[in-house]
Amino acid sequence: MARFSRIEVCQTIGETKMVPVFYHKDLETAKQVVKACYAGGVKVFEFTNRGDFAHEIFGELNKWAEKECPDMILGVGSVIDAGTASLYLQLGANFVVGPLLNPDIFKVCNRRQVAYVPGCGSVSEVGYAQELGAEIVKVFPGDVMGAAFVKNIKGPMPWSNIMVTGGVSPTKENLTKWFSAGTNSVGMGSNLFPKDAIAAKDWDKITQLCKEALDIIKNI
Repeated sequence: MARFSRIEVCQTIGETKMVPVFYHKDLETAKQVVKACYAGGVKVFEFTNRGDFAHEIFGELNKWAEKECPDMILGVGSVIDAGTASLYLQLGANFVVGPLLNPDIFKVCNRRQVAYVPGCGSVSEVGYAQELGAEIVKVFPGDVMGAAFVKNIKGPMPWSNIMVTGGVSPTKENLTKWFSAGTNSVGMGSNLFPKDAIAAKDWDKITQLCKEALDIIKNI
C-alpha cells in the first residue's frame, strides 16, 4: 500500500519540480543512488521498470527507503499496462509513470487513489489524460516534442500541469528553456547519473548534481 497519498505526491512534485529517473539491476547500487539523491534534497524518485526482475528490486528498495529515507516518495516508471501497474502497487509504489497513456492503468490507479502520470505526445492526449483524472501529464519524449510544444499547450490549456522527461539536463540553459515554456516539473535520467560516477560509486557526485539542479530550478 502506498505510504503517500495522491495529493501528497502531486504537491511534492509541484514543490521540488524535479523527479530523478533511474534503474539499476543491482539493489545496493539502487539504494546508494536513492540515498545520494535524498541527501541532495530530492523528495520524489522514479525507479523505472526497465529490466528483468525489476519489481523485485523495487520491492526491496521501497522497504529499505521507508526506514533509511523516510520522506522520500518512491514510485515506478516505464509502466505500459495495467497488470504491471497492479504489481507495483502491491509493492507499495506511491505513483506510476508511463511513456504512453493507457486508460486501463487509470482504472487500476484511481481505484487505489494512486497518482498516474501518463506520457502524452499530443494536445488531444493531454486533454484525454486530464479527462481520465491525471493531475500531472508527462510530455515525452521531451527532446523530440520540444519546449514550443509545452508553450503551445499552456496557451489554450493553462491549467495543464506538465512534467517533461527526455532531453532534460541539470544545466541552467536547459532548465530555463523548459520552465520558461511553462513546464511545471521535469523528470531527469541519465544526465543526473553519469555512467562514470555510477561505476566509480561516486555517490557524492550525484548528491552534488541534485543540489545544483534543484538550486537552478529554484532560482528560475
